[in-house]
Amino acid sequence: MIEQALATPGLVWLAVTFVFAGVVRGFSGFGTALIFMPVGAIFLPVSTAIVVVTITGVVTWVLIVPRAFREADKGEVGVLALAAVAAAPLGVWMLTWLDREVLRWTVAVVATVTLAALVSGWRFGGRVRWPGLGAIGAAAGVLGGTTGLTGPPVILFYLAGPSGAAKVRANTILFLACLDIGIIVNLLARGLVGWAEVTLAAVLAVPYALGIALGQWSFRPEAERGFRAVAYGVIGLAIVTGLPLFD
Repeated sequence: MIEQALATPGLVWLAVTFVFAGVVRGFSGFGTALIFMPVGAIFLPVSTAIVVVTITGVVTWVLIVPRAFREADKGEVGVLALAAVAAAPLGVWMLTWLDREVLRWTVAVVATVTLAALVSGWRFGGRVRWPGLGAIGAAAGVLGGTTGLTGPPVILFYLAGPSGAAKVRANTILFLACLDIGIIVNLLARGLVGWAEVTLAAVLAVPYALGIALGQWSFRPEAERGFRAVAYGVIGLAIVTGLPLFD
């Protein structure tokens, strides 16, 4: 299995992408799927890319989740996560019958919309109650099961709100960790996870872990603006290179 994983087309590019994704995830708490999926879809079937990005996330929990668990709003994250896990089967079901090119365009469009919203700096005031939290979580579950981009609705919700960088980071990390569990269970139930995918994820978890460690070490709330500018540039490049137009 290791030999097969090491022979994966574009493995070097996948590994480099995971380093960048790890740095961004370690610093900001999100961004792995946004960075990896557009590039991963060039070399891998979308379903395989989703399995890989999810398993690498679980393997590296030990580096990032404990700190987030201490700092996050667990009640709010719990509502978001329960709704997302409940809605994820619909997204995974859609994955089994949508055309591969349609999925790649979906990944690119979702990533672009999210990036534009983040760059715009839009904010909202007030507190969102549990029905609104449930709707946001459900949207994340469907999107994650279909494209692997589990975070955009929740990331937008937190970045557009009044919370500071540390709280946004902790809540997002904990939410994505919870959603990873739901997505893996559904992928296993549909027979989309095999030893080949697990082995490839284990190989790519090494550069991902290095990136996470570097990103988490560099996290400084007061330096967030400059780092996000770099992260947005990396995400934009990943979107462009992942478009089917450039096959």
